[in-house]
Amino acid sequence: MQQHPHVAVALLNYNGRNHLEKYLPTVLSLTYPNLSVWVIDNASTDDSVSFLQQQYPQVQLVVNPLNGGFAQGYNMGLRHIESPYIFLLNTDVAVTPNLLQPLVDSMEKNAGMAAIQPRICADTNRHYFEYAGAAGGYMDILGYPFCRGRLFESVEKDEGQYNDEQLVFWASGAAMLMRKKLFDDAGGFYPYFFMHNEEIDWCWRMLNKGYKIGYNGHEVVYHLGGGSLAKENPRKTWFNFRNNLIMISRNMPLGWLFLLLPLRFGLDIVAALQMLLAGNNSNALAVMKAWVAYVNWLVKPGNHKWPGNRKSFAGPGRYSGSVVWQHFVKKHQRAADFYNGY
Repeated sequence: MQQHPHVAVALLNYNGRNHLEKYLPTVLSLTYPNLSVWVIDNASTDDSVSFLQQQYPQVQLVVNPLNGGFAQGYNMGLRHIESPYIFLLNTDVAVTPNLLQPLVDSMEKNAGMAAIQPRICADTNRHYFEYAGAAGGYMDILGYPFCRGRLFESVEKDEGQYNDEQLVFWASGAAMLMRKKLFDDAGGFYPYFFMHNEEIDWCWRMLNKGYKIGYNGHEVVYHLGGGSLAKENPRKTWFNFRNNLIMISRNMPLGWLFLLLPLRFGLDIVAALQMLLAGNNSNALAVMKAWVAYVNWLVKPGNHKWPGNRKSFAGPGRYSGSVVWQHFVKKHQRAADFYNGY
């Protein structure tokens, strides 16, 4: 076990000059003694690159030739970085100075851990968890991801209830320490996703290979969120529904998948109808378009669709019930009301 193995902090930027100006100084205040800070620019059209070159020459810069979204953007950029550990960090995240050492210690103590995330709270209200990742991710039997600290739109106040260490199903790409070799060996993120669900897909592939995903709630970051697409944006709805269907098709045991897809279609129809009744026609249409896009993906040859290693759907972070049922029918507001992670 090394006390201070090298960590490369990698921020993926697209037209995020304002975020860099606000949040990058917190990254440079990290006290970990063996790290480098990298910004991977996704072909920004603002002045992000010149701003970094002029104001932060100590930050190492990779400029991608095109905007490949979160998935391909990181795939292209991380090829230039050699380090045993990569800490993926959104540009709209404020970090605390002592963040990295406990995360590295957790990884060094467990060679089978592929990735780990800290506690993620909202930068707009630091007493509450943040939507993207919160206190570690779970997955229900129907393929719906959910979090400790955030169940659909219900976000918990951070009162220390998740200041613990747990094995989870997925870690948030907003702030995730991972082993670079495992990332490379798995071919990185699945580029077809562009954005949304790519880190969950990668974590699922790691679990299917026998690795573990961790959460260390003793350290915290503060995430602004909504920097790429606002939650109510129909394009975000389209990405979330399409990519979730692709993700479960790539990773779930085939026997269960064949039973699941008709049920998921029915549930998504119900979701679209609820959006229509709420007057949200554009998002309802996005759900239906997502299914069309999924079918197109399914019948199109190639694209490295099937990573294999589809293990039984059991283990830490895998909930054997339905989070939709628990939240919308039984009215639970917290994952802890019905599931403890094992």
